[in-house]
Amino acid sequence: MRLLIDDDGMSTAEYAIGTIAAAAFGAVLYGVVTGDSIVNALTQIIDKALSTSV
Repeated sequence: MRLLIDDDGMSTAEYAIGTIAAAAFGAVLYGVVTGDSIVNALTQIIDKALSTSV
């Protein structure tokens, strides 16, 4: 009966899955931010902000 209730390794597995998910999310976010479309959009926003006259 004790074997059915015992879950000693549970938190380690959850931490491992959480770490893998965080690493995957970081990789996707890095890919999006360093992509050409984001860099071009940010460059256009900065150029527009700097070229406005007051």
